[in-house]
Amino acid sequence: MQTPQPRVSVVVPARNEEGNIAPVVAEIEAALTPLGPFEIVYVNDGSTDGTSDEIRALMASRPHLRQIRHEHSCGQSAAVRTGVRAARAPVIITIDGDGQNDPAFMPAFLRALEAAGPSCGLVQGQRIGRKDTGFKRFQSRVANKVRGAILKDGTRDTGCGFKCFPREAYLALPYFDALHRFMPALVRREGYTLAHVDVIDRPRHAGVSNYGFFDRLWVGILDLMGVRWLIRRRKRVPAASEVSGS
Repeated sequence: MQTPQPRVSVVVPARNEEGNIAPVVAEIEAALTPLGPFEIVYVNDGSTDGTSDEIRALMASRPHLRQIRHEHSCGQSAAVRTGVRAARAPVIITIDGDGQNDPAFMPAFLRALEAAGPSCGLVQGQRIGRKDTGFKRFQSRVANKVRGAILKDGTRDTGCGFKCFPREAYLALPYFDALHRFMPALVRREGYTLAHVDVIDRPRHAGVSNYGFFDRLWVGILDLMGVRWLIRRRKRVPAASEVSGS
């Protein structure tokens, strides 16, 4: 049976999240089913546990659930890009695969995007009540303050994986590893506006974090300088319209 064209595609990057698949899928369904057709695109980023089997088992009864697999882990930004490119809907929501992002906030993201109008290129989630360790909260505060001071993107929590955006706006951005952490600044660089939604952070359903601090510290600094260069080099885009021959 052919599934209806989705209004929203939910992209979920996941690496070794077998214990989190079923509860996250159920919560997405509860949040979006009243709003019309949707799809869930899991990007299995080189998992070595039972993540793939868990998704396949759920797919048997869910035509709106899809799985795309990376043979090897390529990172969160690459997984998001794979999912967005494969998505069938014009609007994308991304959430982390660990269950810390509560899908109950998805309708609020969609309302914020609609209210902001066609000029909006991103609704960025901003976490409150962080459930990470004290050290991880500290490093996030420092990173966000440094990014905010340099990029002036008007966002206090750019690292939050909970985002909503038009697919075409995302695909217009320059791609690089860690793009997901700099989307507010790059969306503004393309001339779009931003909106924000506060989301309550939750503990993981299961498993452990796949992302560390020291393995991305220096790369993050280089990325920050690269994004700053991109913004400074951005030229004004001239207004253009097609002229009729009649």
